[in-house]
Amino acid sequence: MSVLLGVACYPLTSLLFRDFADRGWMVSKVLGVAFSGFLAWVSVTCGLLPFRPYVCLGAAVVTGVACWGLGFRMRKVRPQAYRGMFTERHMGAMVDGELLFVLFFLLWTYFAGFRPAAYGTEKFMDYGFMMAMMRSDTLPVRDLWYSEGTINYYYGGQYFAVFLTKLTGTGVEKTYNIMRTFVASFAFVLPFTLVRQMLLDHLAKTRKAVAAKAGWTAALGGLLAGAGVSLAGNMHYVLVGKVIPWVKNLLGLPQGDYTYWFPNSTRYIGYYPEGNDKTIHEFPSYSFVLGDLHAHVVNVMFVLALICLVYAMVQRYARKAEGEIAAAGWRAAVRQALLEPYVWLLGFFIGLFHWTNYWDFVIYYVMGGLGVIYCNYLKYSRQRNRREALRCTALTSLIHAVWVLFLGTVFALPFTATFETMVNGIALAQNHTRPYQWWLIWGLPFLVTLVFMVCVFRDRKPGKLLPPSADFFGVILGFSAIGLILIPELVYVRDIYEKEYARSNTMFKLTYQAFMMFGMVMAYAFVRLWLAKKHRIRKALMTAGFVCFAGCCCYVGTAVHSWFGQVWNRELYQGLDATAFLETDFPEDAAAIRWLNDHVEGQPVVLEANGDSYSDYERVSAMTGLPTVLGWYVHEWLWRGNIEDLNEKSAQVEAIYTAADPETAARLVEELDVSYIFVGSMEREKYGDQLNDQFLAGLGEIVFRDETSGTYIVRVGER
Repeated sequence: MSVLLGVACYPLTSLLFRDFADRGWMVSKVLGVAFSGFLAWVSVTCGLLPFRPYVCLGAAVVTGVACWGLGFRMRKVRPQAYRGMFTERHMGAMVDGELLFVLFFLLWTYFAGFRPAAYGTEKFMDYGFMMAMMRSDTLPVRDLWYSEGTINYYYGGQYFAVFLTKLTGTGVEKTYNIMRTFVASFAFVLPFTLVRQMLLDHLAKTRKAVAAKAGWTAALGGLLAGAGVSLAGNMHYVLVGKVIPWVKNLLGLPQGDYTYWFPNSTRYIGYYPEGNDKTIHEFPSYSFVLGDLHAHVVNVMFVLALICLVYAMVQRYARKAEGEIAAAGWRAAVRQALLEPYVWLLGFFIGLFHWTNYWDFVIYYVMGGLGVIYCNYLKYSRQRNRREALRCTALTSLIHAVWVLFLGTVFALPFTATFETMVNGIALAQNHTRPYQWWLIWGLPFLVTLVFMVCVFRDRKPGKLLPPSADFFGVILGFSAIGLILIPELVYVRDIYEKEYARSNTMFKLTYQAFMMFGMVMAYAFVRLWLAKKHRIRKALMTAGFVCFAGCCCYVGTAVHSWFGQVWNRELYQGLDATAFLETDFPEDAAAIRWLNDHVEGQPVVLEANGDSYSDYERVSAMTGLPTVLGWYVHEWLWRGNIEDLNEKSAQVEAIYTAADPETAARLVEELDVSYIFVGSMEREKYGDQLNDQFLAGLGEIVFRDETSGTYIVRVGER
């Protein structure tokens, strides 16, 4: 299906990415998902159409017709732009990318089959969001953990997973795992595509002897970028997980009580040693192994597509002829700025990020803005003196900044119209990372990036303010990444996590994106500076950096072994069913949960015992998508911010199950619009002898009973 969606958008990407070796084929596949999914989402959210498979199919068809219609029209107007869409060179690059995509998709899918359960960490939330949307004809759906409201969280990542599920006619129990491997594959191939192209552009300007080998050299850089983004860990893994144990073993020293486990590299600052400043510094390979289908994970493929888009814009502005780029007069210049297709797509992605992963909206508004400023400078620097060029650049960039923000706001409006922000402001950081911990986590990418930036500016041609476009785009990525790792040391975004967890979410969301940018910059820097003639110091520094980088890339092997086990033993393979764990981990409840999925349509309220976040509570709502009165406490506290209301809901749930006052309990069942009451293992564990089975059974008809475990379901109001 991703190939068909890619074909649907290929005329557009072939135009915008015509300087890419693959004409933007890999980005086209992401745009196919983004455009068609967005079209279906707007139609459903605005109440125009129901969220049904035929609507998803129709959105995909409309996307394809629109892109191909635009392609045929533009081919008549600008035939040179579409020349070479299917040349041997471009097709070869497309095949290379597709083979890599399939390879990593199959590999990650195979690994997922050794631990497919949507159980543990935040998988209940992710799977529950998907099941809720599968059941609903409207968006946003009823919050599965707060039945009186709709989901108040950026649910776009899970939405796109459900969109593809409905489009392909499959079930969430399979597509939950397929979507995570789908994203992981793009996390390798899109950095490969980008950095390969950056190196091809750089090598095209070098001597012929090197340029003749440009394809292989650029491909090497692309492979390093894919590994750096999607497979690598950080230097904590190398030093703490490998080097220190090896040295202790070599010297015959005791290993101590500490045993390295792959999540330790994401929970180092504030945890080792224990402190009052606990933070999170995750990265994609950890996410892909762990298997949560969270907002920041699904959005990886969209942010990487945006980065590729910004570089495609840089390419075009760097290569345009002088007379082609500057409109005569400010009115024409403003019109040209507002109609720039790259800027429209940038605005689309900025709007998309509002409801796929809100933090990325701010991050890539800035990063994309730096790219736009550079493009505008390229536009005016050829025709004006430096002072005039800078003035025109500033004014045009301001127009673009306002326009992108406006477009993003419009594209996000169906989400922001009902979304209540969880942010309570920005505060100065009261805690700071210990220097040795900061250098251990970020020292390698920071130093490699810094050396790279210094070198490319030293290599500028005489009289040039900035280095060549491929080099400077690397500088933009590096500068953005450095800013993202420094911001949490200065300020943090206030939410419910204060005191010792104050910086946790801010550091997590910012440095996750920094890690990906660093991965691409380092890959480009290694190859770019290795090729430099007569610069032994540079080569020595890059060689040392590469050795550390290679060690970081071994992280994925350790993580896969730790989490999935003996992946080369096929007898341990479990398949891709994300719900198969029910029979082993919840044997008392499995049959009842499956009965609900088989017999209940829509989103009626099913009462179950509420509990703490990250616990076994809410297994019914998570596995069925049916809303319950109150779910994971901390999650709803973050999403709603009303702790008094949550405490009241918790007391109401307890009042119904215990029925100390039957009259009050019966009234609450009616007020809370409860249609089914689930009595299983967690309810008996929480309420024990206080559980009033007689009262609950008398509220309606027992539609399911497991005689062995005692689990039963009551349909309220029927006898």
